[in-house]
Amino acid sequence: MTHAIRVQNLNKTFGTRQVLHDLALDVAPGSMVALIGASGSGKSTLLRHLAGLATGDRQVGGEIQMLGQQMQKDGVLNRNVRRLRSDIGYIFQQFNLVGRLSVLKNVLLGRLGRMSRVRGALGMFNKEEVNNALQALERVGLLEYAYRRASTLSGGQQQRVAIARALCQKAEIILADEPIASLDPESARKVMETLADINKRDGKTVIVTLHQVDYAVRYCRHAVALKGGKKYFDGPIGGLSNDFLSDLYGSEIGTALLFGEQDVKKPEARDPARLVLAAA
Repeated sequence: MTHAIRVQNLNKTFGTRQVLHDLALDVAPGSMVALIGASGSGKSTLLRHLAGLATGDRQVGGEIQMLGQQMQKDGVLNRNVRRLRSDIGYIFQQFNLVGRLSVLKNVLLGRLGRMSRVRGALGMFNKEEVNNALQALERVGLLEYAYRRASTLSGGQQQRVAIARALCQKAEIILADEPIASLDPESARKVMETLADINKRDGKTVIVTLHQVDYAVRYCRHAVALKGGKKYFDGPIGGLSNDFLSDLYGSEIGTALLFGEQDVKKPEARDPARLVLAAA
């Protein structure tokens, strides 16, 4: 399989406003990609289309293939979209856990796409599935919280539960939509380290939308930047520069992290501690 993700001529319009313009994107299997851009650039919209949670414009909506299979074309989803989604883990900014359920049961919900509707509706998880869920929690460092209510965990812990859910799902592609936007720096670090570990150890394809460029540089090897719903950059993370970021973020530059001159010249040797916040 040449591409884990292939997007061709994707267009999306909300009312009279076009938010994605003839977007094309190829992502190789096993990539760790940072999707960056200013607010309203189309990052989350693109991610929802990749997961089959939204559809492009009719007739001119383009085509999306995931793992070599068509997810949607010209605004019409594949009739087997439920099966295709079982290979795609989606991590939301606001966690999307069921607070009244235990952490373990929330992780087990990742199996629903691979179960019969009857067994899923009744919550009939077998011993192997429970063991896999416990292993996923151990992987993200939360095994001791398995039987706690999800609502009692901190935001960073809940986000790692969401990642464990994707692990239990055995997703081949993980799409994370601003997973650290509402987290403190330490929790953000743990979440990004967990995603990077899954990418490195398991070879999963990971796309993560980020507003914090320093985290993109620290944890991702490739970057895709959107501006005004169009692809503005697609290449190695080392291709980013202060001038590029200033142009990309414009008036939002106060929220974007820029690099020291030495870091731009030698991206492979960047020290995240030297990344400094641009003056607002």
